[in-house]
Amino acid sequence: MDRRNFIKNGGILLGATSLDFSKTNLDIKKKIKVGLIGCGGRGTGAAFQALEADPDVEIVALADIFPAQLEAALASLKEAHKDRVNVPEKRKYIGFDAYKKLIASNVDVVLLTSPPSFRPDHLAEAVKEGKHIFCEKPMAVDVPGVHKVRDAVKVAKDKKLNLVSGYCFRYSEPNRELAKLVHAGNIGDIYSISTFRLGGELTEKPRQPDWNDLTYQLYNWFFYQRYSGDIIVEQTVHSIDFMNWMLNRGMPKTVSGTGGRQSKPWDKYGNVYDHFAIEFDYGDGVKGFHFGRQQNGTQPRNSVEAVGTKGNMNVGILSSYEIKGQNPWKYSGKMNNMYQTQHDELFRAIRNKEVINDGDFMADSTLLAVWAREAAYTGKIISLDEIENSTKTYGPSSEEYSWEMEIDNARIPRPGLAT
Repeated sequence: MDRRNFIKNGGILLGATSLDFSKTNLDIKKKIKVGLIGCGGRGTGAAFQALEADPDVEIVALADIFPAQLEAALASLKEAHKDRVNVPEKRKYIGFDAYKKLIASNVDVVLLTSPPSFRPDHLAEAVKEGKHIFCEKPMAVDVPGVHKVRDAVKVAKDKKLNLVSGYCFRYSEPNRELAKLVHAGNIGDIYSISTFRLGGELTEKPRQPDWNDLTYQLYNWFFYQRYSGDIIVEQTVHSIDFMNWMLNRGMPKTVSGTGGRQSKPWDKYGNVYDHFAIEFDYGDGVKGFHFGRQQNGTQPRNSVEAVGTKGNMNVGILSSYEIKGQNPWKYSGKMNNMYQTQHDELFRAIRNKEVINDGDFMADSTLLAVWAREAAYTGKIISLDEIENSTKTYGPSSEEYSWEMEIDNARIPRPGLAT
């Protein structure tokens, strides 16, 4: 199943985080006021999880560019939690600047779940205003965006703000147990790790008579590079994050790869690829491999496998979490809902005046996916220094958007050597 259906069905995937707890002087009232920015399916799900995480959480503000989407989210939340959803007309913020208005309002926590291209600006604004944050992945769609995220992370640390990322694999109990063993050396030194995230295609929202090009694209943002960063950045980055977490040796030296588009015509459904195959070279003979695909009628797979000097690690979705070799192990504990655990730990930290900050790894993992995409688009081997110094952007900043702006499809280049 794809991530959206998996969330809807309440399933549990692969996940863990590095918890950096430190005391703060934050004066959190009994009621924790939450604002949601981005009222689509993922955002509405995050709001439900926030409400489940703490009995004194209240949803008090919503922001979106589409009034109908905001109202649908509000109706769904009120139906389940009418006594804890208090969003009057004055706290329904609509438009491209809605995020600023919500963040400036009297909220303690913001949930950032709009399309990824807007994330760096939304994150920077939330940190500037001193809000605790749940930030869905990925955090940017290009390298300048990653740098803006890194800057915001530094300020969040200084302000002792909670910053929980949407890299949910790090919040899965089986994965956390596995990570402890792998990092303790139970499979020895890893010299090869492969990840697969293979699934079906996402569903288009058909164009309506009153939609212009910008409206259509924003309702179907995952089909466009400028909003999603392509499928490797928007979705299969989960597997790349897992790979880098298990390796625990910093960033690769170089990245190379390939990709393409087979299942959808280029004159429709945006301009993202539908498959990628990437090699991450960490040096010293250590390599990671990632394979991602979104094509209907193909065999699904979601797995991570590592080969070490003392044994092998295998993680298959809903099937196995195990180590084979000199130190055999298989997870036998309880399965948790990692999406809910993210919010449980965020609100527990706020309540206990502690701090979780996922900022460093969430920026690194986003950069890894952007780096892999650029390697596939160009067909070149790209070094860490080259990608860190990239100035290429994929669209306007949040400040530049308006319903009057013209969207020239020619500005959204087809990936590949010709661009």
